[in-house]
Amino acid sequence: MPVHPSSSIQQARESLAARLREIRLDAGLSAREVAAACGWHESKCSRMQNGKQAVADSDIKAWCAACGSDERVAAELVSINRQLDSAYVEWRRMQQGGLKRLQDAVMPLWEQTTNFRIYEPGVVPGFFQTHGYACALLARIADFFSLPDDGDEAAMARIERERLLYAGGHRFAVVIEESVLRTNIGDVDVMSGQLGYLLDIMTLPSISLGIIPFSAIRDMWPVEGFWILDEQQVVIETVTAKITVR
Repeated sequence: MPVHPSSSIQQARESLAARLREIRLDAGLSAREVAAACGWHESKCSRMQNGKQAVADSDIKAWCAACGSDERVAAELVSINRQLDSAYVEWRRMQQGGLKRLQDAVMPLWEQTTNFRIYEPGVVPGFFQTHGYACALLARIADFFSLPDDGDEAAMARIERERLLYAGGHRFAVVIEESVLRTNIGDVDVMSGQLGYLLDIMTLPSISLGIIPFSAIRDMWPVEGFWILDEQQVVIETVTAKITVR
């Protein structure tokens, strides 16, 4: 199985594999003996304990049973494995219900979050988007993924998030690249309205907005944006997938 496209998830998969290997070693068993006890080919054991294969819950339970491990250990590893499964969600699957539904789905999490730390290299963060900017951006997303264009409704749902800027109890520390300000997502009126809105919200006490200029000397080039939500999780949105790291 190829290395997972998310390096953090691949590391978590390898950590789970290392736990399985430690359990086998503590039991004094070889990979061949575990495979025989589980009714597998020996190569499957090798792939599992080296993080080269995604494992099913039943595989973990069988491995732990063959090694005589406590059921609580197996339950813990199954829980970790399920988190890995849910961490990487393809956008195509998430978008099947339409872009508006995608916008609505994140609101409960946003409402519970106190501190947002956001880095965006390509677009204005959703909380800071005007209706015109959001419409233009979501229409492009719908076109790119060949989705039904419910961009206007989706934009209204996205704008609804902005009430959190004024509701109190939430703080936003945001860093964007200068390219965000110069990339034309919409026409001149859309972009001028968006830039004007950024100037307005920068005065809010709950918001800290920084801009990395083109002239900055970089140790690292811009990569994917990420959102750190309190101390609980990090959300990374790539072109093809949404990755959640807990």
